[in-house]
Amino acid sequence: MSEHIIVCSTTSHMLKGEKALRTAGIPVRLIPTPKKYGRLCTTAIVIPTEMKPAAEAILQREKVEYTGIYEFEPFRVDNLLPADGGVGEDFAGLIKKIESGRDLTLKEIERLLASENPLEVEALLAAGDRMRQKTVGDVVDIRGAVEFSNYCRKNCNYCGLRSGNTSLPRYRMTPEEIIKVAVEMKRLGLSTVILQSGEDPWYTGEKIVEILRGIKRETGMRITLSIGERPRRELEAFREAGANNYLLKIESANREVFALAHPDDDYDVRVKNIRDLKELGYVTGSGCIVGLPGQRPGHLAEDIAFLKDMGINMVGLGPFLPARNTPFENMPPGDLLMSLKMVAVARLVLKHVFIPSTTAMATLSPDGQKRGLLSGANVIMVNFTPPRFRKAYEIYSNKAVVTLQSAVDLVKSLGRKLPPYLKEFV
Repeated sequence: MSEHIIVCSTTSHMLKGEKALRTAGIPVRLIPTPKKYGRLCTTAIVIPTEMKPAAEAILQREKVEYTGIYEFEPFRVDNLLPADGGVGEDFAGLIKKIESGRDLTLKEIERLLASENPLEVEALLAAGDRMRQKTVGDVVDIRGAVEFSNYCRKNCNYCGLRSGNTSLPRYRMTPEEIIKVAVEMKRLGLSTVILQSGEDPWYTGEKIVEILRGIKRETGMRITLSIGERPRRELEAFREAGANNYLLKIESANREVFALAHPDDDYDVRVKNIRDLKELGYVTGSGCIVGLPGQRPGHLAEDIAFLKDMGINMVGLGPFLPARNTPFENMPPGDLLMSLKMVAVARLVLKHVFIPSTTAMATLSPDGQKRGLLSGANVIMVNFTPPRFRKAYEIYSNKAVVTLQSAVDLVKSLGRKLPPYLKEFV
């Protein structure tokens, strides 16, 4: 079946168009915009070709602005598998299916993730890296994070910031302290600051708006928020105040695994919050924890399918690491190899997305972050939290500290490219 792709002028117009087309009964799906059609880290609408005239009429009637409607050619890539083989026939067939631009089923995604054949695993990680090169290139995006509060109203079973952890020393940074860190990031050349915290109601919507406006005024940087679930009215205010991106992990798209990890969370509320972010025009990030208690490869396949169906632009995939003074503190950590397989399969399935090689990987293994970059990842998060606070931001125990210099050194050691905004290092 032939298809066309609609590239809208903004995320808000894309979501308005998607809703209008779906309401009219036109089959639609959202995909990260391939770079041949538009900007990376945006989302496009795919429709059946025979519905193009009707779709154009609806978009015009609803005043949806779009830059173009193009004949959609599925992203095809050659030579994802090594010539020497050594993999199962069904495994090779799935990689060939990806090469041809066709979508995998849930069971097929699970087959890739569940493989324990060393040759297949090696081929899978290499295929993820080759797909990364073809889709987002060799530049490793480097973003700075400031963990400005470790207070949290939630009581998640895996997280050291949980409200029930009364032994954790708590801290909050002032708006002035947060803005000062962003100014330092800007001085070093970074273009995106990530503001991360527990779900801390002390930072009211008004306080967050104050921080956002201060950072925009002093630095002009892009801002990513990672502060948990917030009411839609606050998310709208944050967007108007200058927030560009928002990271809200689903942690697990499987309801049972989600419920086991989040005793006081509501799965449907989390999903609605993610949809709100998309509708409000955020570049939206989500992701999952690999190795949660009760999790199986089939659940991880559900995670990747969820991220695809939601049109997520930034995908965080990291291993579970136990935290002291939590119900999961004596659980085994997630498997690094499974985390790497998740990165590779996410790259193969989602293609044009940003995937960090996470700090959790660096914590689990000294070469974990390097291996993530060699399996399909293209982002490193650098920790700019003031040293006096870092140890207390204990979402998991013994967290590695990734500095700007260590990130730059890693990128150079792999022969990858630094982003042009890091002029001092390029």
